[in-house]
Amino acid sequence: EEDGAKVVRVENVNNPYKGQQRFKLTLNKLSAWRLVDFDGVVMLDADNLFLHKTDELFQCGQFCAVFINPCIFHTGLFVLQPSLEVFKDMIHQLETGKANPDGADQGFTGAYFPDLLDQPKFYPHLNGTTLDGHYRLPMGYHMDASYYYLKLGWRVPCGPNSVITFPGAPWLKPWYAAEMPIVMIPSVIFLGIIMMTRLARPSISKLCYRNTDKSSSLMQTGLKFIAIWSIIAAYIVPFAIIPRTIHSLVGWTLYFLGSVTLSSVAINSVLLPVVPILVPLIGVLGSLLVMACPWYPYGVTRALTVFGYAFCYALIAWGSMVKVTARLQVSLEKRTNFPKIG
Repeated sequence: EEDGAKVVRVENVNNPYKGQQRFKLTLNKLSAWRLVDFDGVVMLDADNLFLHKTDELFQCGQFCAVFINPCIFHTGLFVLQPSLEVFKDMIHQLETGKANPDGADQGFTGAYFPDLLDQPKFYPHLNGTTLDGHYRLPMGYHMDASYYYLKLGWRVPCGPNSVITFPGAPWLKPWYAAEMPIVMIPSVIFLGIIMMTRLARPSISKLCYRNTDKSSSLMQTGLKFIAIWSIIAAYIVPFAIIPRTIHSLVGWTLYFLGSVTLSSVAINSVLLPVVPILVPLIGVLGSLLVMACPWYPYGVTRALTVFGYAFCYALIAWGSMVKVTARLQVSLEKRTNFPKIG
């Protein structure tokens, strides 16, 4: 509100269509017709990039949208005149099973306004008069990014070049792509560390102590402490260096790469078993898959499944920890697997 924005909370609109899970809440856009405190509403998706002011859109009539597809208008940007009567009729048609080709807001809205393609194109009046009726918005109000940049040379010949949209996979959005150099730098560093530690592993035995005297108890304890904490750090440090603003899929991939890299240092330096060291990483991946599974009917089912997974994983984690500490103790006692100091 300090920036002039007003947040309006709405109840979820039930989606009766059995479409893709990611479309489950898209019908909440219909709640825009309930905003009767406003004369007009421009509904926007978050992946729109504005190049110019578009205040003239508020002059549009009861409903206006752009046909970036030859036959189907896109609901990433549309203009509407709020009306409780229209909203109630939409909800009624949802309940009575109105046809919806994609199970989302675009399919339903396209079916609700089937004749929009035959309506006149929107041209704003210079005097700011609000129009009446339904209109097709020029393509310049909602330009597909790939078409705009690659085929039209950054200019749409018809209508204002005001808004660019970026449909497609979330990780292809430009605000994520702009941070790819930040992602690539640690990725290259991580891969380099993995290669160096792997190549150096055969030579580690040459760097070991040559004498056969038993190490002091204090040194054994200290080396064990360092080895264990290096393994723990392998799963904590990546969280501190990965940017929080990158896409979650890219971020978690980078986290796994970083954890494997730092774990490989302990694995190749102390010659520890690979699988037990990577069990925490496997556990994190499993927990993400369990939590992200889209087929839970209720939140309680998800919570119980996560709890069951955590219980089963705890037994595996304990077994791997015992195996790692036992192997570490053997390495310390034999004094054959530690780099020479000094």
